[in-house]
Order: sequence, then C-alpha cells, then structure tokens
Amino acid sequence: MPIKQYIEGNYTYQSVYYHFSRWVRDGSWKRLWVSLLKKYKNSLDLSCVQLDGTQTRAHQGGEAVGFQARRADECTNFLCLSDNQGTLLGISEPISGNHHDVFDFEQHFKEILHWLAEADIPTEGLFLNADAGFDTQECRDTFQKAGIEANIDFNKRNGNKDRFEYFDEELYKRRWLIERSFAWMDAFKALLIRYEKKAQNWLAFNLIAIIVLFIRKIQI
Repeated sequence: MPIKQYIEGNYTYQSVYYHFSRWVRDGSWKRLWVSLLKKYKNSLDLSCVQLDGTQTRAHQGGEAVGFQARRADECTNFLCLSDNQGTLLGISEPISGNHHDVFDFEQHFKEILHWLAEADIPTEGLFLNADAGFDTQECRDTFQKAGIEANIDFNKRNGNKDRFEYFDEELYKRRWLIERSFAWMDAFKALLIRYEKKAQNWLAFNLIAIIVLFIRKIQI
C-alpha cells in the first residue's frame, strides 16, 4: 500500500494490517463484494458461466495448504466461477493443494453459489461450461440439484461411447474466458505466491482483487 500517497502523518504497515485483519474477521470484505455484485448485477453477462480451479504456491505454509505433485510445491486451491465476459462471480473457501478440483465438490460449489444467492442472482437454468476434470457423477448431480445446465467436456478415461449427456462444442469454446480471468488476477503481484498463513486472510486478498476488477468494469 503506497502510504505516502494517501495518508498524512506517521502510519505503519502494522496499522494497515490491523485494520485489514479486523475487516477479515468481521466479514467486511465479503459484505463489500456481495453489495457490489447485488447493486451492479445488470452489468453481468449470464448467458453462460464458466467454472474452473486455480492453484497458488504457498511458500510460508499455513491453513489450507498441501503438497501438489503437479507443481511439486505446497499450494492452495480455489474453485472459481465467472460470467460470459470473464467477470468472476464467486470463489470457494481456500482448499488444500493436495486435493484435486473435484474434492468435496458439492460443498465447495455451494460456497460459490452462496455469493450469487446473497446477491439475489438466480442460478436456475444457467448454462455452465467446465473442463473434463469435472466429468464426474458427483459434479453432474450437484449441477442438476442446483438447476444448472452443465456443459462438461467428456473425460476420455470415462469413455466417450454411448454417453447420454449432451455436450455443445460451440458453447464450450467460451470456457477460455475464465482462463483470462485468472490472467487478470495474476496481474496483482501479491497473489502470485501466497505468504498469508491464515486461510481467511488469503481469501480476502483474492476478494480485493475481484472487487477491483469489477469496479474497473462498471466504470467503463
């Protein structure tokens, strides 16, 4: 935080962290995001939504941190949902990096849907794109319970013959938008590597980035 540009007098990083941590504990960052999402939901494009997981190296350890073989490092994961323009709508609680994207999927997806419910955004009938990693019965059942039309790429390990689920290749091409969303998040250097040990602090850091990106959009 560039203190000299915004604050007069003697103000230390400890003071900044004190207020940040207090707002994490009392839920201020979460309420801010829900309020913005609710007020400006007409700015969203919900013609379809995109789901994917993201991973971040966690060099200091802490809560919701685990070794991920693919990255050969300690990591923390999130599940994220974006609209059809790449605006991030919801994020799960931090997930230990030793788990894959579909670990305890129903619970983590409900955490994402909670953001939309709080913002009075209906999910019934939404079209959702997800990659082949989400081609499991638990994921499909979870989407069905939520009234969401899932467009999931078939996982070759499950076999592609005699599949009764419909897959729309043209609609699936929109899934790249959430990859762009992750690239936007990576522009915030503080998010490239996790140093926060508390899971809720790390979630708040990501929420601040999501909030900033959304504010930039609604100002255009």
